[in-house]
Amino acid sequence: MSDNDAVRNTPLHDCHLESGARLVEFAGWRMPVQYSGVIDEHRAVRAAAGLFDVSHMGEIRVAGPGAEQALERLTPNNVARLRPGRAHYSALLTERGTYIDDLLVYRLSGDEFLLVVNAANTDRDLEWVLAHAGEGAEVSDVSKDYALLALQGPRAAEILRQITDADLAALQYYRFAESEVHGRRMIVSRTGYTGEDGFELYTAPADAADLWRRLLEVGGSLGLVPAGLGARDTLRLEAAMALYGHELDDSTTPLEAALEWTVKWKKGDFIGRDALLEQRQAGPGRRLTGFEVSGRGIARQGSAVLVDGAVVGAVTSGTWSPTFEKAIGMAYVGTEHAAPQLQIELEVRGRRLPGRTVELPFYRRG
Repeated sequence: MSDNDAVRNTPLHDCHLESGARLVEFAGWRMPVQYSGVIDEHRAVRAAAGLFDVSHMGEIRVAGPGAEQALERLTPNNVARLRPGRAHYSALLTERGTYIDDLLVYRLSGDEFLLVVNAANTDRDLEWVLAHAGEGAEVSDVSKDYALLALQGPRAAEILRQITDADLAALQYYRFAESEVHGRRMIVSRTGYTGEDGFELYTAPADAADLWRRLLEVGGSLGLVPAGLGARDTLRLEAAMALYGHELDDSTTPLEAALEWTVKWKKGDFIGRDALLEQRQAGPGRRLTGFEVSGRGIARQGSAVLVDGAVVGAVTSGTWSPTFEKAIGMAYVGTEHAAPQLQIELEVRGRRLPGRTVELPFYRRG
């Protein structure tokens, strides 16, 4: 195994050990899957707050006079409409309109952007952006410059306010600012991947452990707990947020994934536009839908979805929901079977579990 292939630790590795985390390998990183338990951590985020280490995510800087034009061509969302201090959700697409990756685009200044990409795809994304950026755009991997903490839950602002003077009330959804938190300058954004309110803290790796410990110290009395990848997955599934490698991959398009809102048809040309327009005109042959299982059993990725005994699709993600106390999931099915309240069966280890399709998302915060 080369150095590049070695499993890496995030800057918060010692903090995870202190909190008794169970660590697993994920996308080339040694990450906490749980601390006290997935269900406890999930419910803490829904009721109060959870603190996640997401330092494994990749960051790519695109800057220069041609940066905006490059990202307009590389992504389907409208980068030109982003103002400094704002971010949006978007994608890198192939010429077929399928996903290379989904990502966040932050506009740091007039000609400087930060792309936040999935850990497993960072190298491939970097190569793609470098190959298609064109002249006037400087592209660099700046992942080593950041550790990333996500503070999520209804009490997140109350907790963060104790260690920052930043005007969190003015920091609306999908906006960010450079602020001082616990005596250090960092980027504070308000996006989230749990269905709850929350913040992301992009800090220097050397400052990450002290920040993590301080947040748990001030937030403990308010219900804050460290949370791992397990709870992150159950939370995002309840909120019907897509995960690359499950709902998204190089065979799926935004139209199939119920993400057409990220495609701005009226802007200029972008990679994959012609293929998506053709699919839009013809109508996608399949769509992402939600489902719930009746009775016992969980249908996980790859399980067949059946209607009247015939296979009509396959599960992309499935779990037991701690909020609703039932098995739920998402699946791609033929468009004619994507409407809610359709009786279905899910094939799990030779058994067929009864279920029904439901509207997404499963969970919306009040």
